[in-house]
Amino acid sequence: MSDVEVFDITIIGAGPTGLFGAFYAGMRQMKTKIIEALPEMGGQLAVLYPEKFIYDVPGFPKILAKDLVEGLIDQATQWRPTVCLEQRVETLHFGEAGEDEFMVLRTNKEVHYTRTLLIAAGIGAFTPNKLKNEDLEEYEGRGVFYFVKDKAPLRNKRVLIVGGGDSAVDWALNLKDWAREVTLIHRRAGFRAHESSVVELENSPVHVKVHYELETVHGDGQIHGVTIFNNQTGEKEQLEVDFVLMNLGFKADLGPIKEWGLQREKRYLVVDHTQQTAYPGVFAAGDICVQVEVEPLNLIATGFAQAAVAVNYAKRHTDPGARVFPGHSSELRL
Repeated sequence: MSDVEVFDITIIGAGPTGLFGAFYAGMRQMKTKIIEALPEMGGQLAVLYPEKFIYDVPGFPKILAKDLVEGLIDQATQWRPTVCLEQRVETLHFGEAGEDEFMVLRTNKEVHYTRTLLIAAGIGAFTPNKLKNEDLEEYEGRGVFYFVKDKAPLRNKRVLIVGGGDSAVDWALNLKDWAREVTLIHRRAGFRAHESSVVELENSPVHVKVHYELETVHGDGQIHGVTIFNNQTGEKEQLEVDFVLMNLGFKADLGPIKEWGLQREKRYLVVDHTQQTAYPGVFAAGDICVQVEVEPLNLIATGFAQAAVAVNYAKRHTDPGARVFPGHSSELRL
């Protein structure tokens, strides 16, 4: 096994958390590899909503997801990490290389060797929640969308948004000055979104209709309208719309990670205050993990901080003589 290439740290996931972790690993002069199942870096920001504004990144009142991804990739790759795209990690095992312990990761394409591991796979594989509605299925990709990679087709169009979470509210605010008309319906009165966003929504030109659900989509190959109904009164209403954006959340699946023997709490991997799992040298950061008795805050900013903590402790794991805190980044020569 002396001829295998062993990395100091391997990061599973190239979303914001993983990319910042790669940057910080470069700061610590760690030999770094990133493994990403998707064909591009950026995670959900790149795949699901590159045109959506992100509001919770320090230093930016708001920033387009695609612009944030571009900056994160530039930041992470300045240290020239090895990047492996379209590879899904299937198994994790422990082995030895001389006197150094290391881990063996097998993907659908090859085998990787690493001394430490940072799992930053977000919510894992994700599929959008869908309504059981034949009309919606018929128009998927032809007017009915679950995420938007390019908002140009929505310019000056009538858009219906279905949902009550952050994504639904953020998209309504994003499109309010872009589309001709935006209507947001939600099946109940409360929104699962940041309070400031809800206040902005209430004071915007978006037509907000609570206790309403989508019943039928009308069209002739192209959407012309929908029927919505009030779930308290049964009253129905016809709306003329060109596009329907469904924001009903996603089903998360950790996939093969569930079989690795890591302690889990529901969909989360359990970590300690150093972001380490019960396996020495195996860390997790971002939306995939939770600390015991701590309610998770699934924010990009939180993921950044957790990645920095994990990488610094991973550095000490690979080099017991290294300090966990090496000093401020402003003190380092880049």
